[in-house]
Amino acid sequence: MGNWDWQVFLQDPGGEYPSYLQWMLSAWGWTVSVALLALIVALVLGSLIGIIRTLPDSPWLVRFGNAWVELFRNIPLLVQIFLWYHVIPALIPVMKGVPSFILVVLALGFFTSARIAEQVRSGIQALPKGQRYAGMAVGFTTAQYYRYVILPMAYRIIIPPLTSETMNIFKNSSVAFAVSVTELTMFAMQAQEETSRGIEVYLAVTACYVVSALAINRLMAFIEKKTRVPGFIVSASAGGGGH
Repeated sequence: MGNWDWQVFLQDPGGEYPSYLQWMLSAWGWTVSVALLALIVALVLGSLIGIIRTLPDSPWLVRFGNAWVELFRNIPLLVQIFLWYHVIPALIPVMKGVPSFILVVLALGFFTSARIAEQVRSGIQALPKGQRYAGMAVGFTTAQYYRYVILPMAYRIIIPPLTSETMNIFKNSSVAFAVSVTELTMFAMQAQEETSRGIEVYLAVTACYVVSALAINRLMAFIEKKTRVPGFIVSASAGGGGH
């Protein structure tokens, strides 16, 4: 430990940042931005896909939802990043001007949407069928009883597995370095190469990830405590599949 030199973070990297510390904090900000925006995309798409997979009398929509989940869950995230970065702009010319940051957000959001869709489906199917029939009995349309009866309860019981997905999306944002988005992993690789202080750099970056994960965990635990439904729980592994 005596050979460690934490003053390396005060050195001037010779670029747009006055010190490696400010560069790391900027990279941390990019990491958080990628993760949060991708989470929004994943929650919106995942909720929509999860809902249509449970719709009664809509076999084609159910098949579409199932295909979506299998497609995005079974292709490795890094491959999806490269598809968004190299293949889609070649097939859709208008995408050529889209920044790498947005492409990473879309890739990570679509990838995670498949897993969240599985969580939402599990949450909906964990509810007693009587809740659906009660909504129909009072004259609700399908959209209305999903909105007012099923979804509020389903979301509350899948908060534990959603916590896992939120933490996973933050960790998975590290693949953004593959398309030159200056997030924490890219910072660590470049700073280690320039300073030859890999231990200090990677320990600091690890600390950033740990702090972020703990913050997510505490926030989601607070939300879970406030919205818990006694007697209902969905396993955090309900999403299945691997990363």
